Amino acid sequence: MLRLRTLLLALASAFALSGCQYHVLSPQGWVGDQQRNLLIISTLLMLIVIIPVLIMAVYFPLKYRADRDDTSDYDPTFEHSNKIEVVIWGVPILIIIALGYFTYVYTHRLDPYAPLDHLEAGAPVEVQAVSLDWKWLFIYPEFGVASVNELAIPEGRPVNFSLTSSTVMNTLSIPALGGMVYSMAGMETKLHLIADETGTFPGRSAHYSGPGFSHMTFDTLSMSDEDFNAWITDVKAKGATLDRTSYLELEKPTIDEPVRYYGSVEDALFRRIVELCVEDGKVCMGHMMMQDELGGGGIEGIPNASAYSYDRARTIDGFGNLIELPDVEVKAFHEAFWNDPDAICSPDFVFAEKKNNG
Repeated sequence: MLRLRTLLLALASAFALSGCQYHVLSPQGWVGDQQRNLLIISTLLMLIVIIPVLIMAVYFPLKYRADRDDTSDYDPTFEHSNKIEVVIWGVPILIIIALGYFTYVYTHRLDPYAPLDHLEAGAPVEVQAVSLDWKWLFIYPEFGVASVNELAIPEGRPVNFSLTSSTVMNTLSIPALGGMVYSMAGMETKLHLIADETGTFPGRSAHYSGPGFSHMTFDTLSMSDEDFNAWITDVKAKGATLDRTSYLELEKPTIDEPVRYYGSVEDALFRRIVELCVEDGKVCMGHMMMQDELGGGGIEGIPNASAYSYDRARTIDGFGNLIELPDVEVKAFHEAFWNDPDAICSPDFVFAEKKNNG
């Protein structure tokens, strides 16, 4: 009965795992191929040590067990062997050298910021990817269109990604094509991929980012040039307009967002997203850093604090719902400082500031 249960459990496990997709070991792009090769090479090199250790872990206890009959090979005066020392030290050193060499080669070969021009695979496609809560926005600046939770790319042509985030850090991961790079608010990162075959490959965020993380997935549609151009034409015909106003609406947290398209995109919208100044009246990151370099706004700049605030308007609770916080009351701070600079350090003022401004 126990054997039958064990067999049934094994069959159930095999059935459950039969739906798994092993894109890392069966990639569909040059970058994924190179990463798979490095994984296999590293595994084989480490097995040079692991397999002999596993064999010796069984062989030596059996051969030299205390109750064995033949003890003629027992040598109580044995204390050193040059051959053994060469093996136990030389082999690991050679493996480490080999691992270091391959890691160095593949690290430079697979630099995510390095374009794939050496493949001579045709003109690349530019894609600006924005991680939102909890969905992906893909902007095609060359064509003036955008999509949500669907990425279309032409097969056999490099795709140059520019990535950023509206709030927390995320990672763009398409295992079948390889690579995984972070997207961060106020920064622009790069990733270069290519699909060698047509098909639909799953993509997702691989970095936990809140309650909607499990639904932050998308399909990567690898298609021929003709089908890709048809997809662009279809999006232009059916899609809405993505401007600063519609982006701010799209940016609001949603879970399990359906695929949607935008037939036109406002110029320089991605740059404003990176600079955290899509909203009217917000100071862009570049100007903010320039002001900091020049000494900042000083006390006179305190009343303009709302123009530099970004995260406050995007505060959410544990369920992903926006929390409306009261406006920052900087006037009280400003007046208190001018009337009595020492007053801002008093317990009463600190309590009032915490109550009003968090």
